[in-house]
Amino acid sequence: MLSRRSVLLASLAPMMSAARAVAASAGKPGRMTLALHQNTSNGAGYRNSLEGWARAGIRNVEVTATLLDEFLKTDTLAAARRVISDLGLTPVSCASGVVGLWEPNPDHAAALEDLKRRAGMFATLGCVNIYSPSVATARFTADDYKTGAENMRRVGEVAKQFGMTAMAEFARSSTFLSTLTSTLQMTRAAAHPNVKVLFDCYHFWSGLNKFEDLDLLRPGEIGHVHFQDVPDMPRELLDNTTRVIPGDGVTPLTRILRKLSEKGYAGPLSVELFLPKFQQADPYELAQEIRRKAEAVMRRARVL
Repeated sequence: MLSRRSVLLASLAPMMSAARAVAASAGKPGRMTLALHQNTSNGAGYRNSLEGWARAGIRNVEVTATLLDEFLKTDTLAAARRVISDLGLTPVSCASGVVGLWEPNPDHAAALEDLKRRAGMFATLGCVNIYSPSVATARFTADDYKTGAENMRRVGEVAKQFGMTAMAEFARSSTFLSTLTSTLQMTRAAAHPNVKVLFDCYHFWSGLNKFEDLDLLRPGEIGHVHFQDVPDMPRELLDNTTRVIPGDGVTPLTRILRKLSEKGYAGPLSVELFLPKFQQADPYELAQEIRRKAEAVMRRARVL
């Protein structure tokens, strides 16, 4: 007898295949596609953000647990899926809302259970990528990264159950995974096919990374990219709210995109912004502005 999970995945196969195709290759060798992250239009809510973006010609979206939970207070998961499918959108990734997955911590088992619940929800929407940032604040030792690699393998096994890829996002303020190099070392040690790196342009350029670190990448190690710019100001003053639309800042995005393309990445570039003026803006008008500016950057980088 088929399990409920098998029936679910079978029914979602067409949508997940489309999402996987976009996430993996964007349809053309060496090309990337624009996507929007729901954090960018957080104030609009689940349905309104997606409807506004679709009107502006956005086709690839990244869903958040926060907005999905709010939608589910008054509607169903099936309805959430219909919003995406009726608008002709492809959910290329999802923000799990689960933390504590990567670093050693006493609550790791509980985090894995929460991830299973979230993965089931997002698989219903047709998502193939699910991610969690490293937000650790404790102090760690070199041996803790061995535990971290084992944690990654456990996360990979959960993702595998749902036909998904789990992605670790390094964050500039994390005391565990704050750099591309550390994250690559740990994912390579984990060596799980369902675990990849989420590369965030803000965390990379504003943190303790060097441009030359991109030379370390091997094809297939980056599962997804968050795409944003930073203003010309001291890096010490940067935080999530200082992120700006690609093309409006000083990050060498053209060079970064060309290097990512050279290293084999050909998936979505998901614009994730937190400044209230973006999050409270009309989703349609904001998406139009983002498309104009972000796609100009992508054309200069020759990845569009």
